Amino acid sequence: MSSLPRPALAVIGGSGFYDFFDNDATHVEVDTPYGAPSAPVAVGEVDGRAVAFLPRHGKQHEFAPHTLPYQANMWALRSLGVRRIFAPCAVGSLRADWGPGTVAVPDQLVDRTSGRPQTFFDGGGVHVSFADPYCNELRTAAVKSAGHDLRMEDSGTMVVVQGPRFSTRAESRWFAGQGWDLVNMTGHPEAVLARELEMCYAAVALVTDLDAGLGEGDGVHAVNVFAEFKKNLGPFKELMRRAVAAVDSEDTCERCLVHAGVSLPFELP
Repeated sequence: MSSLPRPALAVIGGSGFYDFFDNDATHVEVDTPYGAPSAPVAVGEVDGRAVAFLPRHGKQHEFAPHTLPYQANMWALRSLGVRRIFAPCAVGSLRADWGPGTVAVPDQLVDRTSGRPQTFFDGGGVHVSFADPYCNELRTAAVKSAGHDLRMEDSGTMVVVQGPRFSTRAESRWFAGQGWDLVNMTGHPEAVLARELEMCYAAVALVTDLDAGLGEGDGVHAVNVFAEFKKNLGPFKELMRRAVAAVDSEDTCERCLVHAGVSLPFELP
């Protein structure tokens, strides 16, 4: 462990995104106060940089969105030295013009989950700034890494639902009517837990389907979602590698250092 290079950057892979490195990687078992993370953390190299990779749902997709060990995942990455996280994920589109295969880098988030532990601070009067939930520096790196193989949208609001079921048509129409663009099941509390641990975080969303309210059809089916994600997985991984290479600094940006002047009830890992 002592000889392991510090992976200051991390990628958290979503549904269908279970590995990242073409070359050899070291798999690290990490214990946390919140139990084990979704899987051992792989540490490898991208463009000469040490990078950590964690499959969000586990290596075999063991975890459903509402059962994910979100706190353990974020704590494990921080304890290995991670300070900046790209979080690729599968999403449904609430816009007819953002069809399957579109990649969006959202700038806003709406939480519609329930019952998930969503903070490390159950006491001590700690309240983090979350008006802008995603790191602008990481978002910029992801957007400028777009190639011609995937359509890129440089903003958007992602609503996170509880899952594991998909939305009803009425819910989908309601979300779209609010002006929201994407629907997802894992983006919260992941983003706010990263912020509480002062790690920069940006979601990079691959559209796999048009949500139920956008057409008559049969609605959204998991088999089709996974098939669409698999079809675009190669270009999507390349986008993430270019994004990692495009990050200028490996340290937390100033805007994501949210505890300045605050006494915390415990020391961050």
